[in-house]
Amino acid sequence: MRTAISVLLCGAVVGASLGLPARTVRADKAFRDEFIAKYVKVDGSDAKDKAFAEACDKAKCNICHEGKSKKNRNAYGKALGKFLSRESDTDNKPKIRAALDTVAAMSSDPDNPNSAKFGDLIKEGKLPGSKRKKSP
Repeated sequence: MRTAISVLLCGAVVGASLGLPARTVRADKAFRDEFIAKYVKVDGSDAKDKAFAEACDKAKCNICHEGKSKKNRNAYGKALGKFLSRESDTDNKPKIRAALDTVAAMSSDPDNPNSAKFGDLIKEGKLPGSKRKKSP
């Protein structure tokens, strides 16, 4: 009897732990997929479009995140985080698109309202959350 309970408990713990990472990846993927659909010209023939597509493909999660932990967001990820929740918005494509539009109009440096807008950086073919040197 004890063995059966132990097996069931182990199975529940393993099952729960396997389910948690999938939710996290799914959330990030939903937001990234909408970013790619909106901004990346997959079939673009322009060199800038191709370079941006390659940069996005290489950056993967680092379009919004930085460092090794997905808890660390860059400026773009922090701005999107004000409008989106991984827990409730992953299936809400209209809300994700609206957040992308809203954040595109925001300053890329929260400490400098005259800095380039996230959307302008994207139009220039630059990743919106990339670290840039501060102006003197």
